Amino acid sequence: MLEEKIFNDYREAMKTRDTLKSSVLSFLRADMLNQATAKKKNKLDDPEIVVVIKKQIKQRQDSIEQFTKGSRPEMAEKEKKELEILKVYLPPELSVEQIKVLIEEAIISTGSSGIKDMGRLMKELTVKIAGGSDGKVVSDLVRQRLSTPS
Repeated sequence: MLEEKIFNDYREAMKTRDTLKSSVLSFLRADMLNQATAKKKNKLDDPEIVVVIKKQIKQRQDSIEQFTKGSRPEMAEKEKKELEILKVYLPPELSVEQIKVLIEEAIISTGSSGIKDMGRLMKELTVKIAGGSDGKVVSDLVRQRLSTPS
């Protein structure tokens, strides 16, 4: 479903001669195809596509940082525009409160009690959240929750 949306938006960008958007979506589609080939599949599932999009977003964020440090504001601005195009295809971010509720549910289901159980808990949460939040935010909240007993 997400792949179809990306393809349709790519076609529309080509028709309207939106070079920036068509270029970004072309690279995204190529990356998706490469990932599918690497996994010996014809198509990626939506969660796998989200992983590809997040990888490209991370690359853009790194580029923005490097261009800003290198006094190349015009290049940083181009990367920011590309970043905004990619963010459209991500699922909506979960709020901190929603993440905390999922953490509590995962603690109950896994029987986690301390920081030593963090890996097992993060594995459970990664499946539940599936791209709905930044992994670092989730990790920090889990660490905070496991460090302070309830």
